[in-house]
Amino acid sequence: MLFRCLVPCCSRFEIPNSTNFFLSTTSFMAASPTHFSISHDHSSSTSLIHLQNQSIFSSKDSLKKTHLRFPTSSRRKSVNLQLMASGKTPGLTQEANDRTYDVTIDRENNTDVFDDMKHRFLAFKKHKYMDNLEHFKNLADAQAPKFLVIACADSRVCPSAVLGFQPGEAFTVRNIANLVPSYESGPTETKAALEFSVNFLNVENILVIGHSRCGGIQALMSMKGEPDSSSFIQNWVITGKKAKESTKAVASSLHFDHQCQHCEKASINHSLEKLLGYPWIEEKVRKGSLSLHGGYYDFVNCTFEKWTVDYEGSRGKKEGSGIAVKNRSVW
Repeated sequence: MLFRCLVPCCSRFEIPNSTNFFLSTTSFMAASPTHFSISHDHSSSTSLIHLQNQSIFSSKDSLKKTHLRFPTSSRRKSVNLQLMASGKTPGLTQEANDRTYDVTIDRENNTDVFDDMKHRFLAFKKHKYMDNLEHFKNLADAQAPKFLVIACADSRVCPSAVLGFQPGEAFTVRNIANLVPSYESGPTETKAALEFSVNFLNVENILVIGHSRCGGIQALMSMKGEPDSSSFIQNWVITGKKAKESTKAVASSLHFDHQCQHCEKASINHSLEKLLGYPWIEEKVRKGSLSLHGGYYDFVNCTFEKWTVDYEGSRGKKEGSGIAVKNRSVW
């Protein structure tokens, strides 16, 4: 359906045939100057075009209003109409207009980006939650995970997606470059997660997972000298300074990408070594009630390398000289 608007820069716009629209007045004064604005109707997930028609023969106070309702999928076109009518440049004002909506719109597909999320949640509820209701009721009362997973915040390496952890199986903390701070450093959310999972949840395994093409490691390897005091990133990744130094000592002649790959794995072992510096972690490892593991996910080739800290073999090593590992495997 075509609807003609008398705004000089916009001769017409189209309302989809499936659109439910209504007129709040029975007449539309086609010969009258027309002004319109766009708002969102929260009760029906649609948007509303308000058109004000002012007769050139009537007083300025005599206005008749027309409303056209259209669905979410048509909002983007409406925003462009508003911009055209205002004479503004879309590139400069699109972002500001998008923020007026209460939902997030996928600009490529003109869809609500939460639609897929909603469907995934409902599928989880139907096929996992309802089918395992007793299990989830037990989880509502308490958790007893076997693993603490320390992983990177990178969106490509979600441990639950890659390794299949189910709700209740892994207490997880994610940070930039999956780093573990030293015991002596100040408080961080990673150290809080260590304390809670080891001393209160009594996890039996700590798994530190690194990955290929890690932006945090690239930032670390790119740093010259001390971190910039104004950079949160640099002041965090400097936690892996020893991994960088050990990498430079043995791989400085390699291409930068290969240096980063080396450091990605070295930083995992340095983090595992730091874990043994936490007295209550070292005690449980020594007694055999806690095991420390490293993992490396290469998402370029889709491989996963796993290894375990050999505590007895590591005890004879000089502090800071690394750890001994065992049970190495590649999946």
